[in-house]
Amino acid sequence: MTDTSYDTRLGLLIDGEWITDRETQPVLDPATGATLAQVPLATAADLDRALDAADRAFKSWRAVAPQERAAVLSRTAALVRERADRLARLATLEEGKPLAEAKGEVMATAALLDFHAGEAVRIYGRVLPRPVGTRSLVLHQPVGPVAAFCAWNFPVMNPVRKLSPAIAAGCSVILKPSEETPGAAVEILRCFEDAGLPAGVAQLVFGVPDAVSRQLLASPVTRKLSFTGSVPVGKHLLKLAADTVMKTTMELGGHGPVLVFDDCDLDRTLDILVQHKFRNAGQVCVAPTRFHVQQGIYERFAQGFAERTRALKLGNGLEAGTQMGPMANPRRPEAIAGLVDDAVGAGARLLTGGTRAEGEGFFFAPTVLADVPLASHAMNEEPFGPVALIGAFATADDAIAEANRLPYGLGAYCFTENGRLQNRLGDEIEAGMVAINTVRLSWGDAPFGGVKDSGFGSEDGPEGIAAHCITKAVHIA
Repeated sequence: MTDTSYDTRLGLLIDGEWITDRETQPVLDPATGATLAQVPLATAADLDRALDAADRAFKSWRAVAPQERAAVLSRTAALVRERADRLARLATLEEGKPLAEAKGEVMATAALLDFHAGEAVRIYGRVLPRPVGTRSLVLHQPVGPVAAFCAWNFPVMNPVRKLSPAIAAGCSVILKPSEETPGAAVEILRCFEDAGLPAGVAQLVFGVPDAVSRQLLASPVTRKLSFTGSVPVGKHLLKLAADTVMKTTMELGGHGPVLVFDDCDLDRTLDILVQHKFRNAGQVCVAPTRFHVQQGIYERFAQGFAERTRALKLGNGLEAGTQMGPMANPRRPEAIAGLVDDAVGAGARLLTGGTRAEGEGFFFAPTVLADVPLASHAMNEEPFGPVALIGAFATADDAIAEANRLPYGLGAYCFTENGRLQNRLGDEIEAGMVAINTVRLSWGDAPFGGVKDSGFGSEDGPEGIAAHCITKAVHIA
């Protein structure tokens, strides 16, 4: 029998104190719909206290030697690995993804912490050539307290993507993860605590999202906004951040185009893409979504995609053999059903799936649609779910134009053996990240971010730490 016990104590972490006696809201198991726990919600006074603590902690943490900051991050990485099974299980219970996916997320999180530990001691400036006896220096210094907001789809990785580069740079952070997946974030903060991070440098709050964001972003204490989430919410937060002209990093939604050319290794391409499309039930900002396939292989691709999709095992993420779990909350199946019905009504062919799975929980069958009209909602709005949209193209010009048609520009994928075409696709596709003959876009040492409505700035890589620094010129005569 599957063990669904929820073995963490939820709380707010403010100025080094765990707080539990507040109004709460339920945390649901997406595989059953049952209530797992109650997450406490911060009051306005709690947020004021967190801001004061972040302000004080920044003044001391920025003065800590980079080697000491690096040591805290390295010890946190070791604790994440040591507690990997527990963290993965919490992520699956809260978000629904298969346990193997959750374990992979945990290990990638530890690797990111290790990378930022190494980069903490490499925040270099430069000396400019000047007349003898004078100097001009360029310094990179921590920007200040950060207000960070992250989504529910990667309950372990998303919090660390906010905390790790800020801490490496010498900033303090107030983190608000999703109230739907609080347990993994709580345990990540406990790893930082146990690794020796001083009180106030990283704080954790939950609450009514609009109230929390308005209060944190209105404060003169907050000097940077870091947000991962939807385009509409991101634009709203940018307007709030403009009032204090704070630095921002915005990792917003995507609608990943996939360009499949007729010279690709078709079977390998299908094997890779089907697995990646339905990773985390399609609830991934860089999920491959719009599959534009050259006419010569179009029907073989569509049928091969549907055949592999039908073979996927849908089930509780804690059960052995599950390849796709439930959607994360009760809103998502209804939203996906509406997009599928609209596309089919407009003339799309339903090759497999298209319905909610029977029984408890928030399950939706992995779905493949072919001949999807460009005017359908799914081809223009981020589905964020287990739906593959397939259409044909004739020439490379057509494919590139379609990839660039939407205002999104996060991740894009291309499959071709033509080296000259690979170079052209890398140059001309409007996206922050382009993968050619692979689907992996997230690496600890590479920038992760988008363009156009998908946001700006980068997480991960040296760029992620640079995003938490200001540049200062010092001239000495």
